[in-house]
Amino acid sequence: MTTQTNTAQLTETIPVKLTSQLTQKITLLSLLAFSDLIAITLGFLLAYVIRFEIGITWMYQPAESPIDFYQSFVFFITPGWLLIFAIFGLYDLRTVFSGMEEYARVFNACTFGMMFIIVLTFLYPTLFVARGWVVLSWLLVSASMGLERFGFRRVIHQLRVNGYFVRKIIIVGANEEGKAIAQQLKSHPKAGIKIVGFIDDKFNVDSEPVAHIPALGPTNSITKLIEQHKVHEVIIASTALARENLLDLFQTLDSLDVPARMSSGLYEILTTGVEVHQVGNVPLLSVNKVRLTGAEVVLKRMLDLLGATAAIVMFLPIMIVLGIAIKLDSPGPIIYRRRVVGVGGKLFDAFKFRTMVTDADKVLAQNSALRKEFEQNHKLKDDPRVTRVGRFIRKTSLDEVPQLFNVLFGQMSLVGPRMITSPERAYYGKWSMNLFTVKPGMTGLWQVSGRSNVSYEERVRLDMHYIRNYSIWLDIYLLWLTIPAVLQRRGAF
Repeated sequence: MTTQTNTAQLTETIPVKLTSQLTQKITLLSLLAFSDLIAITLGFLLAYVIRFEIGITWMYQPAESPIDFYQSFVFFITPGWLLIFAIFGLYDLRTVFSGMEEYARVFNACTFGMMFIIVLTFLYPTLFVARGWVVLSWLLVSASMGLERFGFRRVIHQLRVNGYFVRKIIIVGANEEGKAIAQQLKSHPKAGIKIVGFIDDKFNVDSEPVAHIPALGPTNSITKLIEQHKVHEVIIASTALARENLLDLFQTLDSLDVPARMSSGLYEILTTGVEVHQVGNVPLLSVNKVRLTGAEVVLKRMLDLLGATAAIVMFLPIMIVLGIAIKLDSPGPIIYRRRVVGVGGKLFDAFKFRTMVTDADKVLAQNSALRKEFEQNHKLKDDPRVTRVGRFIRKTSLDEVPQLFNVLFGQMSLVGPRMITSPERAYYGKWSMNLFTVKPGMTGLWQVSGRSNVSYEERVRLDMHYIRNYSIWLDIYLLWLTIPAVLQRRGAF
């Protein structure tokens, strides 16, 4: 969009009252602080019971356990802990409910709080606090706080889905980037965002650049539209406006005291996340090479190792029987190595039980109709190349069991996007950079959504949705859904 904005109209300031948002914010933070208070108190109480009432004596045990002293001490320090949580950003709605980052902040705040208690005992020698109680309090308060924040988040997510604690936003720019942002936010109702509409000079009012999200008007009417729709926040698609128009727009939003967020202009590659670094006082974006970082990597790898090891032990007798059956059914190797693309575009061999005759490529080359179907779908519903044993193990998905060893080797994950070969990269187009930021999975959204019954375009969309919305809980949920999908043989051929 290059239409020049009427600066005089843009800079017109109209007071925007956001009392409803302020009330919601105060209510949410009050409930959160009260829940934290209960979790802190519970952690301290459990530490006292374990240390004194149960009678664990692995550290010095005083002659008596002065419960009145500990009650008074906890009553005195608990408000200080809430202050520490505030300092660590645990009541900043920009970081609350942010996943692993929030849990890391909780642990760091609890550690700092315990250091505060230790410093108090040094400053006041008459203040005797049992070392065992301090250590147990640190562990139990951290655990109770983590569980409390997890439960609170689940409740808030459900309330947001039902329309509570929702922020109204408008998106400036209905170009490809603006539409992509809207579709992503629309598909994630737990984020607590309601998209009122687009502001764009190129669309007629009430047209819908994205289904059910209308165009509200041109950019020179933004002040009136923000007041009319009681907008809480504005998201700007940076590629939709000229630089001078962006500057005018930010000045207007600043005068209205409405928060504004600007996209990077590289929506397609930023599933990996970005960091802002200052170089010579110039803020520059740095794109992460991988999608998962920190604790997410550790948790996902632990799930892969534990799940793959348990599955290998369980399936080992079946794998031995299948290996013998494959060898007796047709000549050739038991294991087929499929060359596929992994993280960062690196190639590796994915293991599968061989389900085809050894001259499968020759059979396909001799039938033009089959070759055309394969080029379109990369699958054949009635594949003459498949052996008798191969047809059975495909129907039961047992051909993929050897990929558990790929998971152990760190080449694959139990859950992830569908693995593809190098020629298939062209089907992902601009999304291919996203695809290779995570390991391919033995199962995923495509598996539980119908496997081979899903079109290739839909597979790409499902893979992108998984990458953008990854969480360890999504992995566990998809593993759970995979069981009935395999047993019902949906899309397996």
